[in-house]
Amino acid sequence: MRSIVFSEPTLRLRRTPWRSSLQRTIDRAGALIREWRRRHRSRLELARFDARMLRDIGITPVDAWREINKPFWRA
Repeated sequence: MRSIVFSEPTLRLRRTPWRSSLQRTIDRAGALIREWRRRHRSRLELARFDARMLRDIGITPVDAWREINKPFWRA
């Protein structure tokens, strides 16, 4: 014999579609800004390298110049 158990319905917080969409957009924007800042810092650091350091990492001064002069939004 089976018994039927009645329990209180669980309360679910439903997120409205626009809120989750907005949150995803904010998260993506934050990730993009972090990536831009990382690129900017990396290029500033590369600008401080001398010819010997550039040789050590295997790039030419011309390659370094190209990378340093890229805008932060370009990969």
